[in-house]
Order: sequence, then structure tokens, then C-alpha cells
Amino acid sequence: MDRDKVLTLKDLTKEYDSFKAVDHVSFFIAPGEIVGLLGPNGAGKTTTINMILGIVKPTSGTIEILGRDTKDCYPEINSMINFAAVYAHMPANLTVRQNLYVFGLLYGIKKAKRRVEELLFDFELEKFADRKTGLLSSGEQSRLQLTKALINQPELLLLDEPTASLDPAVSRLIRRKIVSYAKEHNIGILWTSHNMQEIEAVCHKVLFLSHGRILLEGNPRTMPAEYKKKDLEELFIAIAREPLIFGNQ
Repeated sequence: MDRDKVLTLKDLTKEYDSFKAVDHVSFFIAPGEIVGLLGPNGAGKTTTINMILGIVKPTSGTIEILGRDTKDCYPEINSMINFAAVYAHMPANLTVRQNLYVFGLLYGIKKAKRRVEELLFDFELEKFADRKTGLLSSGEQSRLQLTKALINQPELLLLDEPTASLDPAVSRLIRRKIVSYAKEHNIGILWTSHNMQEIEAVCHKVLFLSHGRILLEGNPRTMPAEYKKKDLEELFIAIAREPLIFGNQ
């Protein structure tokens, strides 16, 4: 397997009748790299993630994970990736510990119970371990989703608004844990967020998506100055308001 790139998208496109939700998107993520996928609602971020996960079938283009085309070997590759999003709910009638254990079994984790206890400790969920998931607050459910996303020690982690609903202190804890995990295990992460300060803090590069197309790509800490904006949030707003101007640059 090619370990130089964790994820490679080549001309990835998704059409619904005459509407292009994703329009010839190409980029890659290297081991240890955290890439931010930014854009307003409807830009194509979640559709892109769903195609990588195999939930949505691309109209055209290719997806390679660890150098392997996902068309040929998704069952095998699926064990190497994981995902977290605020809209991906877990069974409400199971406790936190039970949910994590079930996912541990689904991923074929050896010594799954031990792995669950490690994660409960790492993400400070021990006091919620025996509470039914349906009784958790939205922030606590987000933490559980992120914990589940690391159950199989993935090589590619897809995070769609991972810290939404979290208070600032917990958001900082989660960011620190994920950044540390990416560095320690040399994994690739694709991270969507509308929190530009968060993106600046965690991402090595960002991609600005609008109407399914990548308009800009670069370092989140230097890009604003390159386009005469004071910060990433101001750049984001400018692109969202006038995408055609940036699309022609």
C-alpha cells in the first residue's frame, strides 16, 4: 500500500440530474496531516465526506485510501477509517459503555472492553459510562461520537463539525486529543467546521469549497493576508458572498 498519501480524490463529481453537488474535486491528505474542508451550507462538504465513506456513489472520479481505489476493496478499507458528526446518532437505548463496546465488536477490536475503558478515561466520559445515550446532552453525545470515531484506531478520520454543541473547555480538550492522536499515530484527518478559530488552531491546510468546487487552497494562518483579509473568518465570509471573484483567481 502507498503510505505517502492517506486519502486522494481525483476529479470527484456527484450529480443529481443537472445539479452538481460536487464538481471535479481533487486533493490529497498526507499521513499526520489535518485538512480543513470549509464552505457555506450546501457547498458540498458533507456529500464529499459521504462519498469517501461509501454512503453516496460518485458520478465520476476516483477515491483512493492508502493508495487503493475504494471501488475495488471497500470492505477492507472500511476498517481503516472512521467518522464523527453531530447528525450521526447512536442507539439511544444503549448506555455509553454499551455503545462503544458494540462498535468495538463491529470493528473486530481485540480486547474491546479494555479499549472502551481506555477511551472513556481519555475523553473524560467515565461518569457518563452507564447512562443511556438518549439521556445525554447534545454536547455529551458529540463527545461520544468522537470517542467512537477512535475505537478502531483509524488511519483516516473524517470529522464533520466535530465540536458543534460543545462548550469551549470541552472543545479545547477534544481538539487537543485529536491533534495529539493524529501526530502520535501519523493518521490523516479531514475536518469540516464553521469555527474558523478552530480551523486555524488545528489544520495544516484548508480547502474552500463553494457550489461543489474548490476555489482556494492553502495554509489557514497565512491565506487571509494573501487575500488582504484580517483573518480566516473574514476570508470565509468574502468567499461565501462572492465566490465567482475567488473562482477566477
